Amino acid sequence: MAQFFIHRPIFAWVIALVIMLAGILTLSNMPIAQYPTIAPPTVTISATYPGASAETVENTVTQIIEQQMNGLDGLRYISSNSAGNGSASIALNFEQGVDPDIAQVQVQNKLQSATALLPEDVQRQGVRVTKSGASFLQVLAFYSPDGSMSANDIKDYVNSNISEPLSRVAGVGEVQVFGGSYAMRIWLDPAKMASLQVTPSDIATAIRTQNAQVAVGQLGGAPAIEGQVLNATVTAQSLLQTPEQFSNIFLKNTASGAQVRLGDVARVELGADNYQFDSKFNGKPAGGVAIKLATGANALDTAQAVEERLKLLRPNYPQGMVDQLAFDTTPFIELSIKSVVKTLIEAIILVFLVMFLFLQNWRATIIPTMAVPVVVLGTFAVINMFGFSINTLTMFAMVLAIGLLVDDAIVVVENVERVMVEEHLDPVAATEKSMKQISGALIGITSVLSAVFVPMAFFGGTTGVIYRQFSVTLVTAMVLSLIVALTFTPALCATMLKQHDPNKPESNGLFARFFRWFNRSFDKLSVKYQGGVNRMTHSKIFSGIIYGAVLVVIVLLFQKLPSSFLPDEDQGVVMTLVQLPPNASLERTDKVISTMTNYFLENEKEHVESVFSVAGFSFTGVGQNAGLAFIKLKDWSERTSPESQIGAIIQRGMALNMIVKDASYIMPLQLPAMPELGVSAGFNLQLKDASGQGHEKLTMARNIILGEAAKDPRLAGVRPNGQEDTPQYRVIVDHAQAGALGVSIAEINSTMGMAWGGSYINDFIDRGRVKKVYVQGEAGSRMMPEDLDQWYVRNNRGEMVPFSAFATGEWTYGSPRLERYNGVSSMNIQGTPAPGVSSGDAMVAMEEIIAKLPDMGLQGFDYEWTGLSLEERESGDQAPFLYALSLLIVFLCLAALYESWSIPFSVLLVVPLGIVGALFLTFSGMVLFQNPNLSNNIYFQVAIIAVIGLSAKNAILIVEFAKELQEKGEDLFEATLHAAKMRLRPIIMTTLAFGFGVLPLALSSGAGAGSQHSVGYGVLGGVISSTLLGIFFIPVFYVWIRSIFKYKPKQQNHQEHVS
Repeated sequence: MAQFFIHRPIFAWVIALVIMLAGILTLSNMPIAQYPTIAPPTVTISATYPGASAETVENTVTQIIEQQMNGLDGLRYISSNSAGNGSASIALNFEQGVDPDIAQVQVQNKLQSATALLPEDVQRQGVRVTKSGASFLQVLAFYSPDGSMSANDIKDYVNSNISEPLSRVAGVGEVQVFGGSYAMRIWLDPAKMASLQVTPSDIATAIRTQNAQVAVGQLGGAPAIEGQVLNATVTAQSLLQTPEQFSNIFLKNTASGAQVRLGDVARVELGADNYQFDSKFNGKPAGGVAIKLATGANALDTAQAVEERLKLLRPNYPQGMVDQLAFDTTPFIELSIKSVVKTLIEAIILVFLVMFLFLQNWRATIIPTMAVPVVVLGTFAVINMFGFSINTLTMFAMVLAIGLLVDDAIVVVENVERVMVEEHLDPVAATEKSMKQISGALIGITSVLSAVFVPMAFFGGTTGVIYRQFSVTLVTAMVLSLIVALTFTPALCATMLKQHDPNKPESNGLFARFFRWFNRSFDKLSVKYQGGVNRMTHSKIFSGIIYGAVLVVIVLLFQKLPSSFLPDEDQGVVMTLVQLPPNASLERTDKVISTMTNYFLENEKEHVESVFSVAGFSFTGVGQNAGLAFIKLKDWSERTSPESQIGAIIQRGMALNMIVKDASYIMPLQLPAMPELGVSAGFNLQLKDASGQGHEKLTMARNIILGEAAKDPRLAGVRPNGQEDTPQYRVIVDHAQAGALGVSIAEINSTMGMAWGGSYINDFIDRGRVKKVYVQGEAGSRMMPEDLDQWYVRNNRGEMVPFSAFATGEWTYGSPRLERYNGVSSMNIQGTPAPGVSSGDAMVAMEEIIAKLPDMGLQGFDYEWTGLSLEERESGDQAPFLYALSLLIVFLCLAALYESWSIPFSVLLVVPLGIVGALFLTFSGMVLFQNPNLSNNIYFQVAIIAVIGLSAKNAILIVEFAKELQEKGEDLFEATLHAAKMRLRPIIMTTLAFGFGVLPLALSSGAGAGSQHSVGYGVLGGVISSTLLGIFFIPVFYVWIRSIFKYKPKQQNHQEHVS
């Protein structure tokens, strides 16, 4: 192949240009993302039972739906929660690779059989099925800077005119609005109702009857009589529109003949349909819209589409209302990708400088450099065919590939230069001879290096998706590198290199003097190196002791290095959870959040841009005593000092727990590395009541775990991701007494539900939009237990009977939020590692605590990791198998390459020398810089695989040459020493090129630095140790193996091989 392109250089150029053109065209169409679609598909079922308690919702809604979800294809786990505000949410998590659209259809089909079993009020509210995760892509704040619009006006406009257009944007899975639209609110006065003998049921019936849309028909509708000339639509009663119209609804006539209308017994107003949330932006009343990403959608594309839709909506905003991005994950994605691109460019420059240092010829340096754009662009064209995006993982793979992809071209150029100098041939002849010498070696080395990364592509699950991105990208780059080295590089050598003139006087320029000094120094180093190798190969015991020590250090460092799934990143947002004591009012929660907002806007004003808060909502559950805030930090470029980093801001924010006495806790948190798998960084587990011991025992077990976790120095912020049990007032109806009084139990339930919980009756028209009508007791008639006595029901004799005649009450405790996991009651516990501790060590600490429960008399409780923690645990279990499989594939490739079962061992024995460096530098960085992101995570595992390949490549360069010299008749020791000396320069050159290529990763800062450090430290440490130790031990291992498995000359078989 090479011979053809040496004489057809234009053909080679055309192929290279076509590859680059394909890459350029591909780049313009490839999607950009932080990660590929890693998170398993999630389908969420949402239902509402107005006025129901958490226990009622769980028993009548959640469990009914759960029981129908059996038999779904690829279902991984199911989690659910039932809240005291009547809402139920069931999240079904599927295996990686399941089509989310098919999963959603299957869930909807299963739901059909459950719908008929649900309470009527739930069916009327509707049951929704969405394919979105739990975390938010963006949160938009709508507010009035000049205060000209009220909070209700803003929230109504957002509900009526913003939420629906945004929900139709491609990629949006769900839109959640913090605050309701306008609703017709009918506030009942129990005293007036009792005096006029009107019940809530009377009012509901009257509204349904008199606020209805009636379809009458037509005048002259077909079939008509002969000669009919008129056709007109007939209209009658329609939906009411104003509070005055509702106040005029007729209820009854009194005994004296007077008419009783709704306005006589109730106050009617245009209010909000939801009073659960109070959202603010920088302390100003605001409406909030949270956007959740649809499963599998691209975050950047979706965010851009949302912005385009907002541009169309903004001209129609009311005077005085503006929008602001209060929370956005996409700037971090964009900056992290830009950071990796910058790293890639830096790597190319550094590799160029290293090549120039060793090749010492501008032409010779430019030739392998020209391979870079061809291979990089060609790789993008190929991975696009696999459906890959431009993301952090593929770009990391590109950075790793930079040092590897120039290796083949360097070998070609260096060998051509050597032949030209030693044999005084012209460039064409020298290139022809050189390619005959090294083409086989190039193919062999590339095959082995590619084989190292191939096993990663066949792993399943979430971890497999990450591995596959690295594997396919790296293998593609190396195969294209080989193709370029066999086609394009020889053509460039034949046309660009100049013939060596031995009589040409030496230049005395700056570069020439430096290169002469460098060459002399390197030659001296080579002589000393050869002497060191000679001593090492003859000192088997000394070499064995050092190698044994290396193996011991590897084992110790693997044990000491903490594990995690992905490094946490500074994503420019601090999410803060707020929890007040049980039964705290929304007003108290709002005051606490205001104090917290003022703290961040004043004390952290140099680092904080804005604060968006919601009282009444949190990821721990919906309730008046819960709150949530998104603190948006300033750009990373403005936060370069240590005190401006997100970890320092969070640590200072923890002081709010000492300042604000009314809060149970205020918990500032980092966002998770992968938003689709959780809402905050740290660990996440479900404590399960596997034996059905009940809520009290489960709570006791949870509290013991929380108490023990608070004492453990490895843990921080361990908390229940839910709400504490709260006092609840239980109404006890004496059925016998009610029956004796002639009172219907259905009437009692209906009255309590409408008076205390509120009831959705039907709809009305407000400015052309359909909105809801609610009936509920006036606030003053439902504040205290004794207020129940203000309410009356009508018996079967038409008499008004007070509740005190048949009902009593008592205070009990109950949970405002009940959880289930895989069909059993559970409680979610979350937490973060202490500073300097990895998530893996924190998970081990939690497992140790839970294992003590039986010793405390609490048997029958189990736990399961979920979300990001589940992925971390599964990825850790796969890593040893991945390493072993990669080594096995390398061994088999080497055996085929050398036609020997023994020689591959001399290559594989070198691998630990690279791994020890990767472990040592990563562990040292973690300890010295207190950087918990330097752990045994997915990126570090990829770095280890890269180090395996690099170590094997260095060994192959010496082993193959030593084997050739030995086959030519040289003594084992002489052949080994000769090979080591001859291959030292290319090993140092290619290793430095690779090392400097990854150096920008280790030195990176800003967005995405955590993941770059994980890869950079591991690879850089492996490069250093595999070179410094490997160049001495590779000859030793070759001598060991060849001494154990005696070499047998094959001259006698030469003719057979030719035949």
